[in-house]
Amino acid sequence: MAAVTRTSESLTPDLYEYLVEHSAPVDPVLRDLADETARLYPDSMGMQIAPEQGTFMTMLARTLRARDAVEVGTFTGYSSICIARGLDQRNGSLLACDVSEEWTDVARRYWDLAGVSDRIELRLGAALETLRGLPDARAFDLAFIDADKTGYVDYWEELVPRMRPGGLILVDNTLSHGRVVDPGEDSPAVQGIRDFNDAALADERTEVVLLPVGDGLTLARKKE
Repeated sequence: MAAVTRTSESLTPDLYEYLVEHSAPVDPVLRDLADETARLYPDSMGMQIAPEQGTFMTMLARTLRARDAVEVGTFTGYSSICIARGLDQRNGSLLACDVSEEWTDVARRYWDLAGVSDRIELRLGAALETLRGLPDARAFDLAFIDADKTGYVDYWEELVPRMRPGGLILVDNTLSHGRVVDPGEDSPAVQGIRDFNDAALADERTEVVLLPVGDGLTLARKKE
């Protein structure tokens, strides 16, 4: 391993609580959405992004001055609200792709409460088919991948050509709770993440950094 000046801080529960307390507070809509998701789907709560990641995504969209965004994997709508809030309020649009009508029914209610439903287009069905059906010329400013891990490489291959130069792709769960470096872990989901991480790093169309945010957040920029 190459020498480094220092490593990222390991977050103890107390340090994480401090981090959250010293970040922009979560508003009532997102807090209520997180609470309802935990009540309705306690076994699937790990599919929802962390509050500090949501704030980061909103700020990133605003900094990018993004107008056209896409997310693969919507769940109950937390990430889509965060992205939509950062988009241009007059011309911004988010294409949200998911397979579950049940989950996205919750998302729709909270999009209305958050005042962003006019900026979000939901497409139900296999996300890969949705992406492949888009015009080749469509140029996204921002993309977020957070769906089935075995499909990450395919989603990436469909999205990279459709990103504008300088556009950003965010990819969630790319540390897989540390299992990516466990030689005894060979589940399809973890191997899918490993395959994606290797493919993204080797892709000369983008520059990539894997950040220790949440469960690992890869940030990729489409080269000019």
